[in-house]
Amino acid sequence: MKSQDIRKAYLNFFESKGHLIVPSAPIVLKDDPTLMFNNSGMAQFKEYFLGNGTPKSPRIADTQKCLRVSGKHNDLEDVGFDTYHHTMFEMLGNWSFGDYFKKEALAWAWEFLTEVLKLDKDRLYVSVFEGNEAENVPFDQEAFDIWKQYVSEDRIILGNKKDNFWEMGDQGPCGPCSEIHIDLRTDAERNAVSGRDLVNADHPQVVEIWNNVFMEFNRKADGSLEKLPAQHVDTGMGFERLCMAMQNVTSNYDTDVFTPLIEKVEQITGLKYTPNNVILNDSEESKEQNKTNIAIRVIVDHVRAVAFAIADGQLPSNTGAGYVIRRILRRAIRYGFTFLNTKEPFIYKLVEVLANQMGEFFPEITSQQQLVANVIREEEASFLRTLEQGLQLLDKVVAETSGNEVSGAKVFELYDTFGFPKDLTALILKEKGFSYNESDFEIELQKQKARSRAASEVSTEDWSVLIPGNVDSSGSEQAKQTFVGYDQTENEVKITRIRKVDSKKDGILYQIVLDATPFYPEGGGQVGDKGTLVSANETIEIIDTKKENNLILHFAKQLPENVNANFVAKVNTDLRTSTSKNHSATHLMHLALRTILGTHVEQKGSLVNPNYLRFDFSHFSKVSDDELRQVEASVNAQIEAQLQLQEYRNIPIQEALDKGAMALFGEKYGDSVRMIEFGESKELCGGIHVKNTADIWHFKIISEGAVAAGIRRIEAITGDAVKEYYKNQEYILAEIKETLKNPQDILKSVASLQDDNAKLKKQIEQLLKEKVDSLKNALDNEMQEINGINFLAKQVDLSMSSTRDLAQAIGTSKPNSFVFLASVKDNAPNIHCYISKELVTEKGLNAGNVIRELGKYIDGNGGGQPFFASGKGKNVLGIKEALEKAVEFIK
Repeated sequence: MKSQDIRKAYLNFFESKGHLIVPSAPIVLKDDPTLMFNNSGMAQFKEYFLGNGTPKSPRIADTQKCLRVSGKHNDLEDVGFDTYHHTMFEMLGNWSFGDYFKKEALAWAWEFLTEVLKLDKDRLYVSVFEGNEAENVPFDQEAFDIWKQYVSEDRIILGNKKDNFWEMGDQGPCGPCSEIHIDLRTDAERNAVSGRDLVNADHPQVVEIWNNVFMEFNRKADGSLEKLPAQHVDTGMGFERLCMAMQNVTSNYDTDVFTPLIEKVEQITGLKYTPNNVILNDSEESKEQNKTNIAIRVIVDHVRAVAFAIADGQLPSNTGAGYVIRRILRRAIRYGFTFLNTKEPFIYKLVEVLANQMGEFFPEITSQQQLVANVIREEEASFLRTLEQGLQLLDKVVAETSGNEVSGAKVFELYDTFGFPKDLTALILKEKGFSYNESDFEIELQKQKARSRAASEVSTEDWSVLIPGNVDSSGSEQAKQTFVGYDQTENEVKITRIRKVDSKKDGILYQIVLDATPFYPEGGGQVGDKGTLVSANETIEIIDTKKENNLILHFAKQLPENVNANFVAKVNTDLRTSTSKNHSATHLMHLALRTILGTHVEQKGSLVNPNYLRFDFSHFSKVSDDELRQVEASVNAQIEAQLQLQEYRNIPIQEALDKGAMALFGEKYGDSVRMIEFGESKELCGGIHVKNTADIWHFKIISEGAVAAGIRRIEAITGDAVKEYYKNQEYILAEIKETLKNPQDILKSVASLQDDNAKLKKQIEQLLKEKVDSLKNALDNEMQEINGINFLAKQVDLSMSSTRDLAQAIGTSKPNSFVFLASVKDNAPNIHCYISKELVTEKGLNAGNVIRELGKYIDGNGGGQPFFASGKGKNVLGIKEALEKAVEFIK
């Protein structure tokens, strides 16, 4: 059974059981501050489990793209070395929100596996929670009794808290779970050792394929448990492992989820992958083959994670989620570089295969295919250059090492600063007869991890509920809160709940939830509102507003003395107005870019704050100055047209799309949406906008540049910021006029100045050439013959480039030359070494080594080719000793 058919069978089965089939949420979470990525099937439904929202159906099923490479769930370092861990994986899930519970969930799981898929019942084992006396959670007798209807008791395993009690985090909904495991070993292996004894023992062929989580409790900040008002079911089944079971193979990588990608890697590299059923021995040939297998598994796994993250809007970068994606891709590149001998970009070629495989269920990978390939190709090329740089730095480290053990701290510096992997460093050092101090490396690594943990550590107390919410038909309490900020910037409110949050980064803050708030929470690229909460006796400053699990959180540095008082919530309207101008201008610019550059332009990220707007978009080349002028003119024409805001609230998404609204890739939309329209500009958007484009006043682009391959970024300003911009430009122009003695024609005066400068530059170049020629003739006579070598070491009064030219001129004038020159420019020393090619060949002299060694005296470094190299430093006083030591290279 093919993987596509398995996926369809699952969704069709649960649709027949009354489940609404919903699409996968984006793999990148943009509006959840607690998670970088969707790391489980339940992540997109957190608000329903927490009682902060109502699902569109009490029964839902889906297949969710998940990524586990950071935080509590981190499988990255296992990927490639075994047959079943992955960075990105699919989680097939069926959900009940206060509807059915254990009886139906377990019955349907068994029915699907044994009757629809017809898996061998004799290979299946189930587990139930054994209970935990310390937490007052009893043995799951109900699940045990249900399973006895389907399997014999010897196939029911009692699991401890680690294996059979599932929690979404340190706090929040949780509950006992019942897993289904399958034994894929041969009959002979099964007869020798019972599969029961290998459940949850990390055996690669005895694996969990389905987890039925029964959400019954809420974990509080102090670790205690309380009963939830309603019972929910959260189930997940690893799609890749299910395919392994259905396709009668013993490795996820031998299923058709991965084999097309593996075949493409084989085609590109000329190397072969060994399936899991081929037994490798201890021979050197087998060891090399195993390294090849691991590298190919790493690459085909990682390209899936990276490709889907980019398709969902997360570009590789040096911070946050972007850094995680870059790290995954670089791990794949490094394995290809080291073990598959790939020195040119090639991983991007796998994107087409991936799109053909998964485009039917995940259309974003097809529509974004070209962009994804371009970004990966550029990242590959960049990191391969970094690897080359790392090799040079490693050579320098080796040259500076006494003995044959390199400092672990130095290896960590290469890893931390330049992204040079430690195992690649170890491999190269071994080839050179060196090793490194692994203990020192680990010490530095643990220090870094401790710093990182400390910087991001957050302690969150439980909510203190002041005003209870409403209870829905399922028995779940729904938090009481409405957003009135589209119509009001000031509103009478009551505080419904509060909690304290303590972090290393921000210190102690308080999160406040209001019953009806005018504050817009950060989202869709727009920053959160700021303002105040005012009562009869005090004013509390709101420093930020965010949304978490469908709750709007107002951040303050202190709580009101009386949290039960009546308050007036007041948004800072100056900041709100400036932000709304920039947000509306972003929409107008998006339309202008698509009109002028083409409809291939799509938003790939945005930031809207009171000071400026930033807009990332797909485009294959630099936007020319003329095109930027056209974009500016188009936006300003829409501003001058005084287009009235047309707002459609809570309309069906299909109706909005039929009206021409643009939906953005990587965004999560509900069945009902908000549509913003200014003339021809129509977008789905939840942000704050001006009532009329005339309110923007004016639009000015201040920069345009590249973010990644195929991604450009424009920054622009509106309103008062434009007035300030032109005021500054006017001031600068006045300064220029005064400097030029107030000419009548400024342009003509500047052009004349440039002409004069060009003439003087030519004269200086000629004088410098004459000076170099004169110095060359004088220094030729100062060369000494030492051991048959024409030697010169001298400090000269020239620029760095002229010193370099002089060294080459003197060196090429005589055979067997060794020339070492130094000079000082802007109080910084520079050194240059020329060695005749015959000396390089016959005596093994190397100018690069000379520069590295003598560079120590000027606190500098450098490099180059064996016959010519240059370097820079910081210590001018070290030049004298460097010149004296130069002669030692030829004695």
